[in-house]
Amino acid sequence: MMNGNIHSIETFGTVDGPGIRYVIFTQGCLLRCQFCHNADTWEIGTGKQVAVSEIIDDLTTYLPFIQPSGGGITVSGGEPLLQIPFITELFKECKTLGIHTAIDSSGGCFSSAPLFQEQLAELMKYTDLVLLDLKHINRKKHIKLTGMANDHILEFARYLSDLHIPIWVRHVLVPGVTNDTEDLTLLGEFIGTLENVKKVEVLPYHKLGVYKWEALGLEYPLKDVEPPADAEVEHAYELLTAWVRIV
Repeated sequence: MMNGNIHSIETFGTVDGPGIRYVIFTQGCLLRCQFCHNADTWEIGTGKQVAVSEIIDDLTTYLPFIQPSGGGITVSGGEPLLQIPFITELFKECKTLGIHTAIDSSGGCFSSAPLFQEQLAELMKYTDLVLLDLKHINRKKHIKLTGMANDHILEFARYLSDLHIPIWVRHVLVPGVTNDTEDLTLLGEFIGTLENVKKVEVLPYHKLGVYKWEALGLEYPLKDVEPPADAEVEHAYELLTAWVRIV
């Protein structure tokens, strides 16, 4: 069976999809988000080599807790779509066991290349939900925030909408960075064009990953930024959902 490069596994996740989740954090990411709390997952090709069969054997021991909760498996990262063949094989096995499957992705490696499109289409056959991280609607601000433009990420969102793959849209609210009213309004208008939105989540910025940056010898760029107030989070949610048709 195929191996994947895995950073870590959380067996009782409660925030990465419905119910109790078995959450796999894959190794490798193309984005360099200033607020990333998993900076230790950036490097591609490292991490622990884990076989699909190992994951399935471990996962099945937790099914008595996972399945009654309406939960399942979520592959997060890093960026899961850097390892599509591995996740496809994993999800195929999950489907034979009736396990709900989800991917947490920024779409940062989405490509129109024929091989990527072919592999992604195959993976989507076995994917029940995508947790889609939309970092910023403004292209220049997206580049500053993540090191990468957002054109292909918005294209990925449209791709999922066209396929009617259910999504939860996630937006990290960072004061002074992603909380501008005009930007949130434009992002809300974009989300409103999608036909597959099951939920919108505003994730308040936090500093839980700062120690990882320091351990990696990196300077954390948002060290002077404080988490947003509850009222700011509520305001952002209202703007992001103003045009959304929850399906």
